[in-house]
Amino acid sequence: MAKKTTKKPSGKKVTKKAPAKAKTAYRAERDAVTSERLQNLAEGIVTSALSGREPKLDVPTRAASNTKWNKSKGILQMGSAAQERQLFNMGQARKFMQTLLHGQGINELIDADKTLSLRGMFYKGLHTIAGTKEKTFNDQTESDGILEDLEVTVGSLREELHIFAKKRGTMVGNITVIDSGDTIDCRRMGSGGYAIPSICEPDVIQFEKVEADFVLHVEKDTVWQRFNEDKFWKTHNCILTEGSGQPPRGVRRLLHRLNKEHGLPIICLLDCDPWGHYIYSVIKQGSISLAFESERLAIPDAKFLGIRSKDYEACELSDDVKIELNDRDKTRAKQIAEYPWFQDKKAWQKEIQGMLRNGFKMEVESLITKDISYVTETYVPERLAAEDWIS
Repeated sequence: MAKKTTKKPSGKKVTKKAPAKAKTAYRAERDAVTSERLQNLAEGIVTSALSGREPKLDVPTRAASNTKWNKSKGILQMGSAAQERQLFNMGQARKFMQTLLHGQGINELIDADKTLSLRGMFYKGLHTIAGTKEKTFNDQTESDGILEDLEVTVGSLREELHIFAKKRGTMVGNITVIDSGDTIDCRRMGSGGYAIPSICEPDVIQFEKVEADFVLHVEKDTVWQRFNEDKFWKTHNCILTEGSGQPPRGVRRLLHRLNKEHGLPIICLLDCDPWGHYIYSVIKQGSISLAFESERLAIPDAKFLGIRSKDYEACELSDDVKIELNDRDKTRAKQIAEYPWFQDKKAWQKEIQGMLRNGFKMEVESLITKDISYVTETYVPERLAAEDWIS
């Protein structure tokens, strides 16, 4: 395929492949499957209506009550429970209408071979119902929930429905990726890094050259900036990622692929608080709301490096770093300790109980009180060398 060379304003040359003329075989096959599932859904409703039966849908239940812990696989999985969504039920008619409306919109996207954001889908389906003053959707949250219902109903992931979310997350390090035909060298991304897209499927993102030994995933951009500025990825031959808090699907999918396809260990540097522990849990086992995607998102062998409850004394930190645990923190910590995947892990029980005994939480940034680069030059290198982590 012919290549084009363009210049960015900075003067750097960027080599781009000419845009593809047609869908890849992988994407064409995937789209055909998704279209068929949507068509079967619609035909089932039409058949019921024409035969005098009430049109209805079976929507798998996305709740803790329908989530199962698969201990052998080390992931959360969705159960078989489902709820009926009936057209003639006044409490369900609105959602029934919204489900079909978004199903039609998705089919149009597939036919046009285009994608839309979650926000875009909200507006695509938004209008006032004829003869009323009622809108099809009150807000985007309502729209997003229907799209998730459609994912599990037709057994197709959001990416297969041609829908993407807002980009959140960054990467830098010893890896070269192909993103929609463009070669991205993550060793040359400056201070900003490579923005991880929300769709990281093989037909969009390919790994051309992976030279790293592991991935260090940090919770926040502020910490990631410290590691990038100090070129930690160069001195320790790794890839640095961040998810701006709880990582979105795109970041989790990227981490999962690097782990499964290239065998890279995923090591997490997160805050010492119930929310940092929960983020690790989501990366490792999956989440309740996305249990149907655990097979392609969860990383059972992910490691939790820190920051840990022992670090206040081990790193000789000052009282200034203490953030008192409130009642909500304590309740959440106890809930996490009762998760099946943490219940029989002595190290995790010790970690959570240690935080509760301390009576305070700590952020990774607290290590700055030792030295600006203490986290990159001392804390993480020493923990990596000692393999001092929790899994």
